[in-house]
Amino acid sequence: MDELLKIKEEALAKIHDCISLKDLNDLRVFYLGKKGPMQAAMKSMKNMNQEERATFGQVSNKVKQEITQAIENKKVALEEAEMNAKLASENIDITLPSTALPLGSLHPLSVVKNDIEELFLGMGYQIAEGPEVESDHFNFELMNLPKGHPARDMQDTFYIDENTLMRTHTSPVQAHAMIAAEGKGPIKVICPGKTYRRDDDDATHSHQFMQCEGLVIDKNITMADLKGTLEVFAKKMFGEKRKIRLRPSYFPFTEPSVEVDISCHNCEGKGCPMCKHTGWIEILGAGMVNPRVLEMCGFDPEVYQGFAFGIGLERVAMLKYNIDNIRDFYNNDLRFLNQFGRKG
Repeated sequence: MDELLKIKEEALAKIHDCISLKDLNDLRVFYLGKKGPMQAAMKSMKNMNQEERATFGQVSNKVKQEITQAIENKKVALEEAEMNAKLASENIDITLPSTALPLGSLHPLSVVKNDIEELFLGMGYQIAEGPEVESDHFNFELMNLPKGHPARDMQDTFYIDENTLMRTHTSPVQAHAMIAAEGKGPIKVICPGKTYRRDDDDATHSHQFMQCEGLVIDKNITMADLKGTLEVFAKKMFGEKRKIRLRPSYFPFTEPSVEVDISCHNCEGKGCPMCKHTGWIEILGAGMVNPRVLEMCGFDPEVYQGFAFGIGLERVAMLKYNIDNIRDFYNNDLRFLNQFGRKG
């Protein structure tokens, strides 16, 4: 009995003074293991009578329980102390300045789109949007391109079925706006958005590209109104020194139709390789809204006139930022995109 009590006092003292979980586990193995002092003391039971053996067994079990409980209590205390020490060492001073995170910048096409929208909103236009999956009726027929019209070949189209397609221009948004107006002007809208054509991708062509078309319908609208609007656009987007010229062209939905050139910013109109030594760079197509289009969309062409124009955003961005490959806009190369710097 004396030996058991001595082992208990010794074990409890060492457990109390233990400072690490490893040392505590070593004490558990030593005092409660098969080769420890408790097992050695138990061997004396063979020399005891039955009454002494029963008493000795009760005391030995109680000693084991006390040592085991002391080890568990000490383990909890050591684990808590270890966790508090770890938390203290990893403490973060939230008043310190944080690591600067890199910020993204607007895509160059988004920059151009925002600039165009801001310009025309300031001129009293509204922004109109429409579906990218469009009906043949709105994409072609209301734009004076009936089935079988040879001009449809100018726009190689992604058809979903016979009457549904990916829009080839943002002109159907204009048709939606005219029909919604129910034949009553004025209308002043721009229609920015994605368009799709079955082009082979190269440095100047893409199967997906962005347009911003404009439409004005009111009484007494003339070609002079169109020219004045495009002059403001050219000067705001490319600089006050820019001039424009109009060349006769053909589009089914406008009559008369024009191609619009701006004076070359590289040579100031003197002629250089960029403008193919002409002094001019083609920028967009425009014209007076065809009376047939007005009529199909619910307007009386004897009362209302209008003009429309179509701007390729990639074309504007390439000229504005001197970019020579349209694929740069879609390759997601951060070295290219970060040059534009304007944060979103």
